[in-house]
Amino acid sequence: MTTPKELALIAVKALDEKKGKEIAALEVADQTTLADYFVIATGSSNTQINALSGSVEKAMEEQAGEKPLRREGYRDGTWVLLDYGCIVVHVFNAEARAFYDLERLWADGKPLDLTGVLTQD
Repeated sequence: MTTPKELALIAVKALDEKKGKEIAALEVADQTTLADYFVIATGSSNTQINALSGSVEKAMEEQAGEKPLRREGYRDGTWVLLDYGCIVVHVFNAEARAFYDLERLWADGKPLDLTGVLTQD
């Protein structure tokens, strides 16, 4: 069985491969029962946000046999949420990410070291 941390890293790699920006992963298990990890990324357009979300879904299913329990926000295009139970993936446009500022809201969460996972720009 794939651990929550491994699932978070699968999502991070999928976002990186589709050129997601400002990718971050926060361990929030000690702060909430909602999830163990939040993975956050920014897309430059509605089209890219949907492509990023689709990439995460494909990677999670192919590499871990996981399908999202819930999927929110596709019609809107400013924020897509993929809920996998132990991890929640948030893909925002820049304005929505700044507005909701999840990193500040969950500042007590522990950032996951993504060195060696993310490619250099």
